[in-house]
Amino acid sequence: MQAPPPSRALVVSIHDVSPLTFEASSAILSKLEALGVKHCSLLVIPNHHLRGHFLKDKIFCDWLVSQGHAGHEIVIHGYTHQRERRQAESLLQKMMTRTYTADEGEFYDIEEIRARELLAKAREDFAAIGFHPPGFIAPAWLLSDAGEQALRKAEIAYTTRLRNVLHLASGARHDTMSMVYSVRTAWRRVASLAWNASLFRRLKSNPLLRISIHPPDLDHDAIWRQINKYIALALEDREPMTYWEWVSAHSGFHSDPIHDHVQG
Repeated sequence: MQAPPPSRALVVSIHDVSPLTFEASSAILSKLEALGVKHCSLLVIPNHHLRGHFLKDKIFCDWLVSQGHAGHEIVIHGYTHQRERRQAESLLQKMMTRTYTADEGEFYDIEEIRARELLAKAREDFAAIGFHPPGFIAPAWLLSDAGEQALRKAEIAYTTRLRNVLHLASGARHDTMSMVYSVRTAWRRVASLAWNASLFRRLKSNPLLRISIHPPDLDHDAIWRQINKYIALALEDREPMTYWEWVSAHSGFHSDPIHDHVQG
């Protein structure tokens, strides 16, 4: 008989994992494990900013496989994590793709055909090292309706946006905003600390708490101290798990955190 899903859960995710961020991503994962987060979701970019495909880095691939077998989830996180600027963009497009996400909203306004092409390439790349990730999370959580339709047609199990987690097959949506930090400038760091302090208090009664970490967060002591503080507080009464474990537990089917997405 399957155990009932935990009433209070914590999902910690590390974004932008790639050979470009390998050192910082590995350090963050080690620090999380020391805090007691044994399972988290690793959002991996196949060809980060077109500066080196992960399959060309054997050390990175070996590390990634070892993390999958240790119970961490591998998630497809776009393909290049980069969106080229276009002619005659609207003010909203410029704000979302340049100011909000620094030209990294790869799937923000993507067409379905292109989304399916990139998704197929990513799946092929991950399969080369034995991974079959059930989840896809767009860079900066910016996913067009056409992009979401591409995920459904490709039978991706779930995706997340900033404000929710979505099981694509059933349409079940879990509303919970992710804590996340912006560290590009001093004012963004100050604002992030204040915003996340308020958000943590607001989310105390939510069954799922999400904390999203980016490699540059580790470079800022105040940011990292707050992340540590809130993870420690959350672990007092929440069970750490991956997105796939959460989605599986709340969608009526069994989840094996290793074999659902890793072979061998």
